[in-house]
Amino acid sequence: QVQLVESGGGLVQAGGSLRLSCAASGRTFSSVAMGWFRQAPGKEREFVAGISWSGGFTYYPDSVKGRFTISRDNAKNTVYLQMNSLKPEDTAVYYCAARPQGWVTTDRREYDYWGQGTQVTVSS
Repeated sequence: QVQLVESGGGLVQAGGSLRLSCAASGRTFSSVAMGWFRQAPGKEREFVAGISWSGGFTYYPDSVKGRFTISRDNAKNTVYLQMNSLKPEDTAVYYCAARPQGWVTTDRREYDYWGQGTQVTVSS
C-alpha cells in the first residue's frame, strides 16, 4: 500500500508559478514510478508529468513541456511538480499517482494509488 497526500495548490494569476508536493508513505517509495495528473470540470483526467523510480527519466505531454518540471526526493518520500508560466487552461484538480514495479506511463489505469487531489486555479 502507498498513501499519497498532495499539497501546494491555490489561486495564482496567469504567468505565475506554483509548486505542488506529494508526500508518500507505505511501501518503499524509491521503487515506485510516480505521475501527476489533472482533471478540469467536465473533462477526463489527463497526464501532465511522470518520473521514474530513480528520477533519471521524466516525461511530459506537449501541453506542459517547458513549463512544468517533475522531480522527486526519495530520502523525503516526496515528489514535486514545479509549474511555471501558468495559464487559465491549467486550472484543474491535480492528483499524484503511484505505479509500483512499473515504468512511467501516461495511462491513468496503470497507476494503483492516488492522492485526494489539490485544486489549482489560474486567473486571467
